[in-house]
Amino acid sequence: MNSIETRLAELGVTLPDASAPAANYVPFVQTGEIVYVSGQISMRSGGLITGKLGADLAVEDGAAAAKTCAIGLLAQVKAACDGDLTRLIRVIKLTGFVNSTADFMDQPKVINGASDFLVEALGDKGRHARSAVSAAALPMGVAVEIEGIFQIA
Repeated sequence: MNSIETRLAELGVTLPDASAPAANYVPFVQTGEIVYVSGQISMRSGGLITGKLGADLAVEDGAAAAKTCAIGLLAQVKAACDGDLTRLIRVIKLTGFVNSTADFMDQPKVINGASDFLVEALGDKGRHARSAVSAAALPMGVAVEIEGIFQIA
């Protein structure tokens, strides 16, 4: 087991199999050392994490949902690396979309759930640039969707 997967195990995280696309797109595109991962939606073993921040969900719930998106991103990166996460050099950028009410202002706190997890799991490799934006709605009513850009060897 490589050091990233060892650290994930220490955190109690097992990466799921990379999810298949739900429409006419690919889960990731690699060009050179850069991997662009399509948006990963908030889900847990019981199904989708749905709801609107500012109405149905608290910031803490949204942050937990964002963490599941980060786990999905890492699963896609692992697939892009042919199962070898030691090839991950760094997380470059995340763009997080938060299903929220018009007056909700804590999108960054929600997306911190993903950012904090990636730094905790990957150390400095997990530090990244980021955007956190509101969305009036997300596919299937999910709470959070996050896409990412990664560098691999």
